[in-house]
Amino acid sequence: MNTSTVSAGLPGLIATAIFGALASSFSAVSAADPNSASVTVKYADLDIAAPPGALVLYERIRVAAHSACSYFWFKTAAYEARCVQNAIAEAVTKVNQPALSAVYNAKYKTAAPSTLVSQSR
Repeated sequence: MNTSTVSAGLPGLIATAIFGALASSFSAVSAADPNSASVTVKYADLDIAAPPGALVLYERIRVAAHSACSYFWFKTAAYEARCVQNAIAEAVTKVNQPALSAVYNAKYKTAAPSTLVSQSR
C-alpha cells in the first residue's frame, strides 16, 4: 500500500516536516510528540508516475501540510507558510517520484531537495 504521513513540528520556533510511507485516502493521526502533528496521505489509488496522478497527490499533500501546520500557534503568517512549504518539500522528497517533483518545482519555482541515490559503484 502507498501512504505517506506528513508531519510538522515546532522546535525552537522553526517548523520541521517529517514524511513517511505507510498504508491508502487521507486520515489524521495523533503524534506522540506534543510539539508535532501528522496527517497520513494515502495514494495507492493514484498513478503518481503520470502528471495527473502526481498533481492529485501534490494537492493531497498540500491539504495535509496545512492541516498538520494548523496544529501550531504561529506568531506570523510567514512562520505558518514556512511550516507548510517545509512539510510539502519533505513529503515530495520522501515520495521521490519525478512527476511529483515536477509539480512541486512548478508550484514553488524551485527544486525540492532530492533523495535520488546513485547506483554506480
